[in-house]
Parts: sequence; structure tokens; C-alpha cells
Amino acid sequence: MVFEEKMITNGEPEEEEEEEEEEEMVDPIESLRQKCAETEHCVHTWERLEQCETRVGSRSSTEEDCTEELFDFLHARDHCVAHKLFHSVK
Repeated sequence: MVFEEKMITNGEPEEEEEEEEEEEMVDPIESLRQKCAETEHCVHTWERLEQCETRVGSRSSTEEDCTEELFDFLHARDHCVAHKLFHSVK
């Protein structure tokens, strides 16, 4: 009888809402990326990327882009992250 009343009032049975506090999930890769970007090798590749962007931005027409420098920076940062990430994963 109770089930039928719930079906009539809502069309579906009511679900009891659990009011548990969910812990905010923090992705450890984001903090590791920031830490790794501050290492000497990553800072060097980041500076090369910025120099390239400045050079390309100062020209009115050029075929040069900074893809190589971007990939160098991302590779260096991700290489650093790869060695540290799985130590912090449960």
C-alpha cells in the first residue's frame, strides 16, 4: 500500500537522500604539475617556449610556430610527474 501511494504521488518510489558529507576530491596530478614546472629543467624549457612566443609574436607574418618548444616543456614536466604521481595514489 505504501509503495502504491508513492507511485501515485511521484510516479516513482522516493529515494531516501543520504546526507553524508562527501570529501572534496583533489586531483594529485595538478599539484604535481605545478611542482614539477618549477624544477630547473622545466623552467629552462618554459623560458625557451616564452622566447619563441615572443619572437613569433613580434613578426607580422611567419610560418614559425612554437610547437617544438611546447612539446619539450610538456615532455619535461610530464616526465617529472610520472616519477612522482603513483607514489601519492592510493
